[in-house]
Amino acid sequence: MTSLTDRVKNILTNPKAEWEIINTETATVKGLLTSYVLPLSLLAAAASFLKFFVFSSLFGIVYSIAYTIFAVIVTVLVFVIATYVIDALAPSFKSEKDINKSAQLVAYAGTAGYVAGLFSFIPVLGGLISLAGAVYSIYLFYLGIGPLKKTPEDQKVVYIIVYILVSWAIYIVLFSVVAGILFSSLITGAAAVSVFH
Repeated sequence: MTSLTDRVKNILTNPKAEWEIINTETATVKGLLTSYVLPLSLLAAAASFLKFFVFSSLFGIVYSIAYTIFAVIVTVLVFVIATYVIDALAPSFKSEKDINKSAQLVAYAGTAGYVAGLFSFIPVLGGLISLAGAVYSIYLFYLGIGPLKKTPEDQKVVYIIVYILVSWAIYIVLFSVVAGILFSSLITGAAAVSVFH
């Protein structure tokens, strides 16, 4: 079994070979969530916490904690929902329908984004690194979609475009819903504290 650090290193530095190895492995949505997506999202969220804690004097630690929780929840939900969407779309792009392979594709293709998130606390540069991570994740997805989903070459680009659009739509909806719940609770809690002090 490949360790988390080895998988991260290999998928980033030698993705073509690593996708072939991944294709021989058995995995489940739950297993990938707990052993790969969640640990990496927690690390990225910790960096976000640091950014808001250090550079945000307006909201301070309470806002930082709320945002960190929010980031982890959204990352997990995006992974799960995107996995099922990718799998449901597979037949439309002459690809194999296999939920576990879809989970592998979504989890490991997102590696560059997770790693880039570790640098999000750096002003300006963090944003550029995050953008580079997002672009590289798309490239990883492109390399992995053939081995894992058996997607024909002429279907890959359209499949990826649809995936990106769907993922962003999922993210925006979840961002709105989860952020609304978390921050309304935060405001309500702060109001309650002010009433009693």
